[in-house]
Amino acid sequence: MNGNVRPETAITALLIAPDRVLAQLFLDTLPQSRSFQVLADLKTYPTQQTLDIRVRQLRPNVVLIDLASDLQQAVELIKTISTMQPPVQVVGLHSSNDSQAILQSLRAGAVEFLHAPFEQTTQRDAVARLRRLVVPEPTAGPVGGRVIAFSSSKPGSGSSTLATQTAFALQRLTGKRVLLVDCDLTGGTIGFYLKLAHGYSLVDALQHVDRIDPSLWNSLAVNHGGVDILPAPAMPYADPLDPARLKTMAEQARLVYDWVILDLPAVFSQTSLMAIAECDRAFVISTSELPSLHLTRKAMALIDQLGFPKDRFHVLVNRADRHEEMSTADMERLFSCKVHARLPNDYFALHRVVTLGQPLGTDCELGRSIESVARGLCLSMGGEILPSSSPAKADVVGLREARPMLSRA
Repeated sequence: MNGNVRPETAITALLIAPDRVLAQLFLDTLPQSRSFQVLADLKTYPTQQTLDIRVRQLRPNVVLIDLASDLQQAVELIKTISTMQPPVQVVGLHSSNDSQAILQSLRAGAVEFLHAPFEQTTQRDAVARLRRLVVPEPTAGPVGGRVIAFSSSKPGSGSSTLATQTAFALQRLTGKRVLLVDCDLTGGTIGFYLKLAHGYSLVDALQHVDRIDPSLWNSLAVNHGGVDILPAPAMPYADPLDPARLKTMAEQARLVYDWVILDLPAVFSQTSLMAIAECDRAFVISTSELPSLHLTRKAMALIDQLGFPKDRFHVLVNRADRHEEMSTADMERLFSCKVHARLPNDYFALHRVVTLGQPLGTDCELGRSIESVARGLCLSMGGEILPSSSPAKADVVGLREARPMLSRA
């Protein structure tokens, strides 16, 4: 038996079982067998994208999959799981000792097969074999920096602007190392807005992520306004991102930077959902326009459906107007979650800094609002704020109670 895995430790599992009778039969045996710790119970066969997200989010040792409801669909999911890195083992579940189900599932990549009535002895034998296959978690290293994601429910909602200006605000407030990454490989605009001239992009970092050491970040990223920036490629890059490489890049960046800000495409894209699974906090950006509100509601429902912890997600309403009929309370009822903050529509201040390619300061209402968001983010995640960075008088109130600071423009 692998000495790195304690015999008394239950193996963590994701259960996928459309057959709820079969699922309940299995779950009823766990209090006695203590063989598996079920982290989540999916009542339908998920899409491959949803499965990938849930596995990366939960990091189970094994996936327990119902073979009785639809053997072919289950086999396709087993093939997907078998290619994941780090490896995840698969255990087939069935209502009977079905030889065809055993053969097909094992050929697809399953390593164990359990059937009703799920006898204790059979489970213990299977678990003993699984322990020799389960790769132990690596020993805990440095906690590293925090990864924060910004994504919009609808393109054009200002997510890139808020991600960029929050990165600058965090650097001003903390004096720490901040990395801003433009993850929109087909339409990233941060490099254009900041007038960056740089030979490397996120694509270069992802392609060579296995060979990047901490010292190489200085050459990969370009510093602007005190923030290191990894822009999107100058030419649109249409190939899909490898989730494993994106995860590795985020983990490496954590070891070098105190704050890693990811500017993501719209939240419904696979890239965004994969990245969000790796982050510590995510902001979903909406505007008060009806299409954006509608899509934000759908986005929060999707996030809930995928099982992401709700406390990691915050809605920011951008370009708020003092004359809007819909109140914050109305929006919260619509989204079924809290609105973290409403940011003013300060067009002229934003146009000025975009034209000059400069960070947005605190001499305008939008700048003060973004700094208030950054300050709250820092304080809520245990970051240290420089003593000289005292909040402006209007920003002292907590974000929950703060009224929108609206421009007169």
